[in-house]
Parts: sequence; structure tokens; C-alpha cells
Amino acid sequence: MANIFSIGNPVFDIIKTPHVQTDGRVLSGCSTNFCLAMARMDVRTTLVGNVGPDFRSAFESEMKKNGIDYIIYSVEESGGFSLEYYGDKGERNLNLLGEAGRIKMFPEKLAEADWIVIAPILGEVDLEYIQHIKEHTSARIFLDPQGILRYSEDGRIEHRKMEDTEKIISMCEIVKPNELECKILTGYDPREDYETPAKMLRSWGPETVIITIAEKGSVVYDGEEFFHIPAFETREIDATGAGDTYAAGFMYGLIRGYALPDCGILGTAVASVMIEHTGPDFPLTKAVALERMQKIANSIVA
Repeated sequence: MANIFSIGNPVFDIIKTPHVQTDGRVLSGCSTNFCLAMARMDVRTTLVGNVGPDFRSAFESEMKKNGIDYIIYSVEESGGFSLEYYGDKGERNLNLLGEAGRIKMFPEKLAEADWIVIAPILGEVDLEYIQHIKEHTSARIFLDPQGILRYSEDGRIEHRKMEDTEKIISMCEIVKPNELECKILTGYDPREDYETPAKMLRSWGPETVIITIAEKGSVVYDGEEFFHIPAFETREIDATGAGDTYAAGFMYGLIRGYALPDCGILGTAVASVMIEHTGPDFPLTKAVALERMQKIANSIVA
């Protein structure tokens, strides 16, 4: 079994969508949602990040309940956002509730990793940290770039391409931006043209580029072929964590030896369960994911 670590700060968010609103702050975060989905697919992972005393007990309880290993460093406060969704393409406003800061420690156990999923939410992983990973491990890196593109402006989360962004991407085997991140990284809207930005991203160094495009599905590019994967038709309640759990489905396929298109199909299937619910208790199982994967595959063939 592959040894998988996910690096990024857990967060406790307040989420409001046209369909649901959380009762206070709930556990979320790119790395966290990835690990939760992997756990429900019966794959054990290790989460690395910072948590404050305000939510440490709640965090540890969720990790133990879900069978997720963790290496957590204590900071003054836990991270978190207020997310308010609007529109019909998953648009949202993000405002900062707490910032757990950069991950400064490098756990020795990372040397055992086969895959490291870099999944920051607000600048907690930087170029120096990833260079350290490359120098001290033989792990392959899967990057969700959202957290390396975000910054806080008077408490409101904004996005921009940073000076080291291309260098960071060059050190990763897989990069998975969503449509907003794709626009920021390349200047191209993947709803209008996904081939040009995918080729641009791959030219920076990664072997595989994945671009997720909400209800339009996703695109997987390996340098030779483009694989377009449709979204699974369902009722979206809360889009939070869709990309994080897509990554989990994709990674599950990779470690099981699936072909790239099938990895993307499984990622779509897993994400479809997440968006039907809100918070960390989404009822994903391996059986449900594989059943939906087959339905998506059948729709592509048809």
C-alpha cells in the first residue's frame, strides 16, 4: 500500500450556500477533505499541518474517528474562512476567520512517503518547503495550487500568481487547478479553451495536468492526449471540498494502477458525493464511488 501524506492546514469554516448554512464552524480544508475521502475509500493517510488550541480537541476527535494519522504543530489559532456561495458556477466570497500560519517543521516520517499531496489553503507551504521535500524524500508530489495563489487583503481572500508559482509547479508530478486558478496561472479561461492552458501548465514541468471546471467536468492532460470527463449529474448542496475529494478519487486510482482517464472518472465520482452534503460527515463509501464511476464511464461510451 502506498504511503501517502497530505500537507496543508486544517481549517474550521462557516459555510453558507443557497441551500444550506452550517451551524457554527465545521472542519474543512484541502488537505483535510482529501484525507477524509481517502479514509472512506479505506486508504490510510497522514495529515501534516498547524492547529491552534481553539479547535485542537475537535480536530483530533475527527481524525481518530476517521482513522487518519496526523502530525500537527501547535500555533496560536486555527485557520478558518467564512464562505458565502452565489451564482451558478460555484462562485464564492471568502473572508478570513483565523490564520494558522506557515508550516515550518519537516517531520522525519515524510522520508517514508510514496506520494505527498501539497494542499495548502493560505500560503502555509512555500517554495523552500517543497525544495526540502525534493531534497530529503523520493516522494512524488501532487499539487493543489489554491493555497499558493491566495492572500488576505483586510480579511478578504484574493488571488494572484506569486513570484515562485511556476517554480513550485515545476517540482510537482501532478498539478490540479480549478477554473479560477487556471485563469490566474495562465490567463486562459478553461471554459472557452482548456487545451492552451493545460499545455502551458505542463510546459512548466509536471507530468500530468488536471483542470476541474465545476459542472463542465474536468480535463486530464498527459502531454499527448486530452481526456475530458463529464460531471456526474446530481444536486449540488455545497461545492466546498469538491476539488479536494476529486484529488482523493484520482489518487486512489493512481495507487491502484488505473489509467489516467479512469483516475479522473473516479475523482469525479468521489467529488459528486461531497457536493451533495456539507461538512466533514459526507457519506462516501468505496462502493458508492465505484458505482458512480461506472455510470460516468457508461455515459462517456454512450
